[in-house]
Amino acid sequence: MAVKEGDFIKLEFTGRTKETGDVFDTTIEEVAEEAGIKVDKKAYGPIPVIVGGGHLLKGLDESVAGMEEGDKKTVELPPEQAFGERDAKLIQLVPMKEFKKQGVNPYVGMTLTVENHNGRVINISGGRVRVDFNHELAGKTLEYDVEVIEVTTDDLEKVKSMIKLHYPNPNLDVSKTEITFEDGKVVISMDEVAKFDNQPYMDITFARFRISRDIWENIEGVEKVEFTDVFEKKAEEEAAEEVAEEVIEEAIEEVIEEVAEEIPEVLDASETKKEKEE
Repeated sequence: MAVKEGDFIKLEFTGRTKETGDVFDTTIEEVAEEAGIKVDKKAYGPIPVIVGGGHLLKGLDESVAGMEEGDKKTVELPPEQAFGERDAKLIQLVPMKEFKKQGVNPYVGMTLTVENHNGRVINISGGRVRVDFNHELAGKTLEYDVEVIEVTTDDLEKVKSMIKLHYPNPNLDVSKTEITFEDGKVVISMDEVAKFDNQPYMDITFARFRISRDIWENIEGVEKVEFTDVFEKKAEEEAAEEVAEEVIEEAIEEVIEEVAEEIPEVLDASETKKEKEE
């Protein structure tokens, strides 16, 4: 059955610039490594998205609709369907003294953020720094190799897929997240990792909002999403005991290994001493 707007799917893709063939993004670790763009600690593999949910570039989103599970194809996106045309107004000259005030020494290729806009230094001349605030792929035609790996139909798995997509902590184990459906409401109790997350509070809040919005807009019958954080003293004590036991076991193993390494030396010394006495 062809996927349509509102469907939850898992997608593999690799994006290249048509002009050069350079890979700029991919969900496949081997491709990223070969292209020299692999990011450490990034979780590679099929990404969960909602067709028409705004998770992909508009042109790519539209091209996925109509595909079926297991389908592959290459999509070409002109600038207007990707990152737009380059805008000369977004290239600005900034006096060098403004950088010096901040104790910054600019260089060509340096990236910076000004009033929530990302820019890149493209030229330095005569005490002025030229900064380009266009997206680095603006004005370029892109090619995407895409494959629909799976169409998710189970509501529980749909919720898990949105947590995986939006939650900023890569160490979060979605399988340990408790999810229940109660009369038009989804209650989500996150994995223990989320309770002690050191991510900025606003990032966590926005992530939870995005998860909630995608759920109530695309899962029939759901009107409310509730996140709960439950702390149990007993659970914490048991966890602490488990950690202590692990530390003790590791220490014992290290002692055993050290003793095992020393025994041959002791035996050799003993044999040598015995031979001399004889």
